[in-house]
Amino acid sequence: MGIGGSIFLLALGAILAFAVNADISGLDLNVVGWVLMAAGLVGLIVTIWYWNSRRRAVVVNQARPGVVGGGTVTEYRETRRDDVPPPPPPGY
Repeated sequence: MGIGGSIFLLALGAILAFAVNADISGLDLNVVGWVLMAAGLVGLIVTIWYWNSRRRAVVVNQARPGVVGGGTVTEYRETRRDDVPPPPPPGY
């Protein structure tokens, strides 16, 4: 859903639950507001959990020692990648 959509649902639900005093037959706007706020809160929690639980990959490239010009050279490089997407969910 995303953080923006969750905040939108929270705000819309709060407006319907606390600020609107309209009477519609067969529909209670206060209950609709509370349901929208609950959905927004659940969406916000799931979105934050999803983005915080993604993996941050560290790729280490280490070359084997070799002989260059009579001496031994060992090259070590570390590359950090934070743009790796999370793995797909099980059963995808």
